[in-house]
Amino acid sequence: MPDSAPVARPGLPPLNPRSAYLHIPFCHRRCFYCDFAVVPLGDRADGAEGPGSASIASYLNLLRREIAQSPDGPPLSTVYLGGGTPSLLTPDQVGGLLEALQRRFGLAPGAEISLEMDPASFDQPRLQGYLSAGINRVSLGGQSFDDAVLADLGRRHRAADLLEAAGWLREAQRRGALRSWSLDLLQALPGQDPPRWREQLAQAIALEPPHLSIYDLIVEPGTVFAFRQRHGQLNLPEEDTAADLMLLTGRHLAAAGYGHYEISNYALPGHASRHNRVYWSGAGWWGFGMGATAAPHGVRQARPRTREAYAAWLSEQKRPPESGMGSVDAPPAGIGDTEEPGVDWEDRWLVGLRRREGVHAERLFEAVGLGPRMLNGLRERLAAFEQQGLLQVEGPRWRLSDPEGLALSNAVLRELLVWWEERQPTGR
Repeated sequence: MPDSAPVARPGLPPLNPRSAYLHIPFCHRRCFYCDFAVVPLGDRADGAEGPGSASIASYLNLLRREIAQSPDGPPLSTVYLGGGTPSLLTPDQVGGLLEALQRRFGLAPGAEISLEMDPASFDQPRLQGYLSAGINRVSLGGQSFDDAVLADLGRRHRAADLLEAAGWLREAQRRGALRSWSLDLLQALPGQDPPRWREQLAQAIALEPPHLSIYDLIVEPGTVFAFRQRHGQLNLPEEDTAADLMLLTGRHLAAAGYGHYEISNYALPGHASRHNRVYWSGAGWWGFGMGATAAPHGVRQARPRTREAYAAWLSEQKRPPESGMGSVDAPPAGIGDTEEPGVDWEDRWLVGLRRREGVHAERLFEAVGLGPRMLNGLRERLAAFEQQGLLQVEGPRWRLSDPEGLALSNAVLRELLVWWEERQPTGR
């Protein structure tokens, strides 16, 4: 779930979120690029420390407790179980979490209910169990079809596992048991060049996933990849090559019928992720679990990233009234929670320009008390990008062109943020 999700202005009516994210932190091992709030179980994930362990059971109790203590809200239209590796849970455990959401909020008819799954973490009967529990959309973390690349990423599965898992998902969709599924891939990996990436895209398209998420590798502090980079052991593509890879992605997927609805997300008609669009649209959502980010009432709030701190935070919360929106007490200070009230102008631009729809620039300027003169000044600053066809301005709406503008989005956004910083008071 993106940390750059937008927040709303204070003083606006409270949001009535219809989406919920549940964080399941357990996984077999931490991938070399991962900085998420996870709890690696190692080989214990397949034994006594797996789904039946006291560790997982106690965490699920905390998760259900947080859900039960949440303010009332309308029935949920999207639910997303992410991690970690949520498919380490049994179908009964997943069903229990959905029942907790049903009791607290209700699940709207036709709700999109997604589960992240690792190719090496399930078989066909287990998949059927998840579908019977209420899952109707799967996000399959493939990352690559190259075994050597998967090993270098620290992934547990191999290409054969990915192909087999994708086959099970295709069959479930064909039978009508699964509404949709997505395949995740990483681009701009060490040593990756256009010919190799073209082969990866061809294999992905051949599997006919209704949705594809293509993410650029980001080297996060504290990861194995960050260590390798510091020691000159990470041969990442140059920025121009990374842009070429994104251009290649956009053109190949467009030719295969995929719509580019967000900078990292592509979908066949009718298969865009409703839950993903909540994050990028500025709507509110519930977030449950350690490290989860929520923004139910216009304030973005992150839960603590360890089980101990999350449990301590949860013990400080008070159960809201049985009816009415109510509110949860602010978390105690000093245990890792973060709040970010008000309009984060930079976030709104960064998030908005990721989407095919772009941003309503006039409204963004009005939100921070700036008028047409300043907006015209920004447009002049970005004029070169507009002349090159990377930035499109149509009335009040600004968007990046597809695929060229989206592929070179970093250059546009850097200039935009420099312009904004130059206009801030010293010491901001």
